[in-house]
Amino acid sequence: MSCKSTKVAPSVDFDHSCSDSVEYLTLNFGPFETVHRWRRLPPCDEFVGARRSKHTVVAYRDAIYVFGGDNGKNMLNDLLRFDVKDCSWCRAFTTGTPPAPRYHHSAVVYGSSMFVFGGYTGDIYSNSNLKNKNDLFEYKFATGQWTEWKVEGSLPVARSAHGATVYNDKLWIFAGYDGNARLNDMWTISLQDREHACWEEIDQSGEIPPSCCNFPVAVCRDKMFVFSGQSGAKITNNLFQFEFKGHMWTRIPTEHLLRGSPPPPQRRYGHTMVAFDRHLYVFGGAADNTLPNELHCYDVDSQTWEVIQPSLDSEMPSGRLFHAAAVIQDAMYIFGGTVDNNVRSGEMYRFQFSSYPKCTLHEDYGKLWENRQFCDVEFILGEREERVLGHIAIVTARCQWLRKKILQARDRQKQRTKRESSEESDEGAAGGPRDIPTGNRPSGTQPLLEVSIREAEAQPFEVLMQFLYTDKIQYPRRGHVQDVLLIMDVYKLALSFKLSRLEQLCVQYIEASVDLQNVLSVCENANKLQLDQLKEHCLNFVVKESHFNQVIMTKEFELLSTPLIVEIVRRKQQPPPRVYSDQPVDIGTSLVQDMKAYLEGGGLEFCDIILLLDGHPRPAHKAILAARSSYFEAMFRSFMPEDGQVNISIGEMVPSKQAFESMLRYIYYGDVNMPPEDSLYLFAAPYYYGFSNNRLQAYCKQNLEMNVTVENVLQILEAADKTQALDMKKHCLHIIVHQFIKVSKLPNLRSLSQLLLLDIIESLATHISDKQCAEMCSDI
Repeated sequence: MSCKSTKVAPSVDFDHSCSDSVEYLTLNFGPFETVHRWRRLPPCDEFVGARRSKHTVVAYRDAIYVFGGDNGKNMLNDLLRFDVKDCSWCRAFTTGTPPAPRYHHSAVVYGSSMFVFGGYTGDIYSNSNLKNKNDLFEYKFATGQWTEWKVEGSLPVARSAHGATVYNDKLWIFAGYDGNARLNDMWTISLQDREHACWEEIDQSGEIPPSCCNFPVAVCRDKMFVFSGQSGAKITNNLFQFEFKGHMWTRIPTEHLLRGSPPPPQRRYGHTMVAFDRHLYVFGGAADNTLPNELHCYDVDSQTWEVIQPSLDSEMPSGRLFHAAAVIQDAMYIFGGTVDNNVRSGEMYRFQFSSYPKCTLHEDYGKLWENRQFCDVEFILGEREERVLGHIAIVTARCQWLRKKILQARDRQKQRTKRESSEESDEGAAGGPRDIPTGNRPSGTQPLLEVSIREAEAQPFEVLMQFLYTDKIQYPRRGHVQDVLLIMDVYKLALSFKLSRLEQLCVQYIEASVDLQNVLSVCENANKLQLDQLKEHCLNFVVKESHFNQVIMTKEFELLSTPLIVEIVRRKQQPPPRVYSDQPVDIGTSLVQDMKAYLEGGGLEFCDIILLLDGHPRPAHKAILAARSSYFEAMFRSFMPEDGQVNISIGEMVPSKQAFESMLRYIYYGDVNMPPEDSLYLFAAPYYYGFSNNRLQAYCKQNLEMNVTVENVLQILEAADKTQALDMKKHCLHIIVHQFIKVSKLPNLRSLSQLLLLDIIESLATHISDKQCAEMCSDI
C-alpha cells in the first residue's frame, strides 16, 4: 500500500473512569515514524570499525552488535555496538579471548548472551590456514566476557555459510558448506547449562531442503523458515518451513498464487530474512547476477508474497549481498554488505515496519461456511440428490451462474407460495383451517430455498463453495491420484459456472501435481471430461525425453485407451508446433471485488435485513453481518426482531451516515480507507460490534493522528465533540487557533453549532495575545 502519510504512533487507551456509557478517547500525539520508510543512519566510522561483509548482527535491548566479517583484505573479529536511540557507534567492551577472525559464521542471542558458531577462518590475504570451524563462543553483554564452550561428544562437521536460530532454549544449526560440499544436516545444543551441554543431530523428515549455503533462517509462529540460497544446479526460490516439534520440513506451495498476483522473490543467495509479527521480510542478495534492493514480504497466514512499496521520503539502500539484519521493536536494521564493484559497505539503514492486525475477511466468511449458521439456501446435487447448505448473499455475490439459478428457484417458490395462499384463502372462505402465509412468517422461520443442480456432485461442489467464501481452496495431498481427479471435477464445474479465478487455481494445482505416477490417470480423465488444456499439459509431460521411457513401461500405459496411446505415440514422433499467446489471462474477480460490488448495489435484491440509522433505512444481508460481527451473530441467533429492522448505534452514539457507510465497507469487504472524521465515530466500533480483531481501530487511530488538516479540521472538531473524544477536540482547537486566518475562510465555519463556536472563541482568547488578535482582525 502507499504510505505517503501513514505513521506509527503510540498505542491508544480508554479512560473508563469517566462514565459507564461513554468512552473518552485518549490519543497520544507524536513523535511518529512513517510506515515503510527507509532511513540512512550514521555509517560506521573507520576509526571505530572497518566496512565489511559476511559478518553477523544481533539485537540486544536498544543496540545492534556487529561481529566479524571481512573488509576485503582481512578477516575481522572486532565487536561493534550501535545505539539505536542516539544513533552512535562505538567498540563494544570485551574481555577474555574472542573467537578467531572469521566470516560466514552465525550469531544468535539467548538470554543476556550472544553465541557465535562456526565460520571460515584464516588469512585470506595470503590464502593460508583457511578452514571451517565448529567452535561455539559465548559473549556476555553485561560483562563483555568472551568464553569458548568446550563440548564433549559428537560435534557438527565444521562449516560456514550455515543457518542458525534459537528456539526452546536451544541453538539450532542447519546446512552450510564444509569446504568440500554443501550440507543439509541439522544439529541442536541446549544453551541453558554449559557444563552439561552436548550436540545432538536431528533426524529430519518431510520435504527437506536441498543441501545449501548462504541462505537466511527466521522463526515465525513456532516454525523455522528457510528461503533460497546457493544449492548448486538445484537452486530455487522455494520457501521451506520446519516444525520444531515434529522435526518435519514442508515446502510452502505456490500453486495458490494466481497469475497476476505478486510472485515469490527470484532465487538468490547472500540475502537476509527477518521475522516481524506474522511476516517474513527478505532483502538484497545476489539474484541471477543482479543486486536487487526491493523488500519482499511474506505473510505466513495467507501464504502470499508482496513487494513493499517504500514511503515517498525513503532513503533507499542500494542492492547488496552478505549484509546482515536484525529487528529492534518495530524496525529492521541492515548493516554493511558487498555493494557494486565488490566494495564493502559501512552503512546502517533502518526500515519502519507496519504492524496492523491482519484482515480477517476471508477467515470470517470461511467460518460462516464451516458453521453453516443462518443458511437460507439448499442445493440439491446430482442424480443422488445430495444436499449442501449455503448462504444466498455469499453465493449470489460471487457467481453469476448460481445467482441466475437462485433467482429462478425464488420465482418458482413465490409462485408456489402465491398458489398455496390462494388455496388457503379458498379454504378460509369455506370455513377450513388457516395457516400463517409463508411471506408473513417471522424471518427466522423462512423455509430454505431449494436449488437443483443436476450437473454437480456434492464433493466437488463443496470445494467450489469453499472457494466462493474464502477465495481459495484447501488443496488435498499433492500428487495423489484421487485428490487430483477431485480437483479436475472442481475445474469442470468452474468452467461450467464461469468462475475464472477458480479455473486458474485448479489448473495451477493440477499441473503442479502431475508426476510420473499419476500422469496417465490425469490424462485419461482430462480426455473424458474434455478438459483440453489439462490434456495438453499431460501429453507434453509424457513425451518429455526424461519421462517417456518410464511412462510407457508402466502397467497403466498398457490399460490406456487405444486413441490416447495413438495420440501419445504421434505426439512423440511429431510434436506439434508451440503456440504462444499474448492474450492476457482472465483471473476473474476476487472476494473483495465481488463483495464491494454487492454492497454498492449488486446485492440489493437479496437484502433480508433493514438497518435503521436515525430512522433512515439501509438494506443489508444477515449472513454477511453475522459472519463479520459477533454482535449481529448473537442478535440473529437469539432475538432477531420480527419486523427485520435493527437500530444502529455505537454504544449510545449514533454515527454519521458517512461513518456508517465506512463501517459497512469494512464489514462487507474489509476496506479501511475513510475520511478522518469517520475514524472518530468508528474507533470504538470493534468493541461494540465484536469484530474479529482491532484492525479497524488501528487504522482509525492512524487516520486520526496523521490526517487532521486545515481543510478537514472543522468536520473532525464536530465529530470529536459528538463522540466525546476530548483530547482530539483539544487537538483540533489547537490547529484552529494557530491556523485561524485560513480556517476562518472555510464555509463550514458558519454551520458549526453555537457551543462549538464559543469553544473556538474561548480557545482564541486563551492562546492569542492582544497584538496577535489585532493583526488577525486586520487580516480578516
